[in-house]
Amino acid sequence: MTAVITLCSAARLEHVRRQQRLLAGQPVRRVLVWLDADPPPPVAEFADAEVLHVPPGPAGLRLAAGRNRGAAAAGADLLVFLDADCLPGPDLLTRYRDAAQAYPGGVLCGPVTYLPAGVLPEHPAELSALTSPHAARPAPPDGENVVAGPDDYRLFWSLSFAVTAATWAALGGFHPGYEGYGGEDTDLAYTARAAGVPLVWVGGAHAYHQHHPTSSPPWQHLDDILRNGRLFAGRWGFWPMQGWLDAFAAAGAIELTPSGWQRRSTAGG
Repeated sequence: MTAVITLCSAARLEHVRRQQRLLAGQPVRRVLVWLDADPPPPVAEFADAEVLHVPPGPAGLRLAAGRNRGAAAAGADLLVFLDADCLPGPDLLTRYRDAAQAYPGGVLCGPVTYLPAGVLPEHPAELSALTSPHAARPAPPDGENVVAGPDDYRLFWSLSFAVTAATWAALGGFHPGYEGYGGEDTDLAYTARAAGVPLVWVGGAHAYHQHHPTSSPPWQHLDDILRNGRLFAGRWGFWPMQGWLDAFAAAGAIELTPSGWQRRSTAGG
């Protein structure tokens, strides 16, 4: 049995509804984890899914704990984690299953295409013509799998990935100390690298990221990035999300001190 695990909140509800419509009828167990403080509303697309509620912690949405809760409830041999914004390509599940047969002890990552604003596919047949994988990650040809080198674990993201239940148990899931934005993805990847778990790029396991407004750098997540970055640095010896840190520093918002990055006392932004 395969389970697809998705985090959800009111801010991403329409994206998740579209995702769930594309998954409907496929031979998978759908697990949805609602992250807002209020309980999930009645949603037609959630009717046949397992819906769990993991409310926020003191520092924000509990993405790491939510994924762990979803995995624990999945009851499946293969766990597919699909971001709230991501639509599954027609072959995503098949390619992940095939890759899990070839690399049962690996972390399996499919390519992700970022859709432009206003593009809202409703049928799987619409997706193939939109395929244009994000250039920052490997995208092997359909049906091919490529094992990542040790320096490529930093490229892992949780938009779309799969693991067998046994591999998930060996990794121990996401570190639950991460709350709010950032850090938990790279932490899981470095946990995998430290344990000798291969990271595998899976050709043809396409997902399609639905557009939403963003800011660069993400000022609304500044405190999350500092807090989660400090946790990560304590575990792995360096700070993640360096591009965002550099941008915040260039804007005068943060500074590097002997104990790590922190807000400037006179910071604006």
